[in-house]
Amino acid sequence: MNKGRLEAFSDGVIAILITIMVLELKVPHQDTLDALRPLFPVILSYILSFIYLAIYWNNHHHLFQVVDRVNGSILWANLHLLFWLSLIPFVTAWTGENHFSALPVACYGVVMLCAAIAYLILTITLIAHHGKDSMLAIAIGRDFKGKISLAIYATAILLAFINSFAAFSLYVVVAIIWLIPDRRIERAIDKSK
Repeated sequence: MNKGRLEAFSDGVIAILITIMVLELKVPHQDTLDALRPLFPVILSYILSFIYLAIYWNNHHHLFQVVDRVNGSILWANLHLLFWLSLIPFVTAWTGENHFSALPVACYGVVMLCAAIAYLILTITLIAHHGKDSMLAIAIGRDFKGKISLAIYATAILLAFINSFAAFSLYVVVAIIWLIPDRRIERAIDKSK
C-alpha cells in the first residue's frame, strides 16, 4: 500500500490541530500590555503545544522518509497516534485557562505520555513491517531519546500534584530534548547513498 495518503492525512490533521489551538487564543479588549498579563498561561501552554505538534510532524515526516510501504497495522498505529495528538488542543486550553493547576497539568502529561507511547508503537509497527535490518530499524537503534522522554513524562505526571510548575517545566525539558535535531534517520539515508 502506498504511504502517500497516510502522510497527507497526518499532515492535514496536525495542521488542523494547530489551527484549533490558535483559534482558542482570545484577543484582549484593551490595547495595553497589562491586558496580556492574564493571557500569559494560555500563551505559554499554546507555545509549548505548538512546539510539540511541530516536533511530532517533523519526526513523523522523517519516519516515513525511510519506509516504502504501509499496511493496515501501520494505518491503525498512525490513527492511534493522531488520536492522542488530537487531544492536545483540549489539554492545552485546560492547562492555560486554569493557570497550570495540578489536574490539568497532570492530564497534559497523560496526553503527552500516551502520544509518545503511540509514536513508539507506530515505530515498532513500521520496523516489524520493514524488517529489523531496515534503514528505519538501524536509524532508530535503541531510541534513548524516546525512552527517556517516557520516563520524564511519567515523573512529571506524578510531580504535577506536588508542584505543577515543576511538572510543566519537565514537559519543556522533553521538548528541548526533541528540538535538538535528531539526525539518526538522516545519517541512515546518507549512508545508504
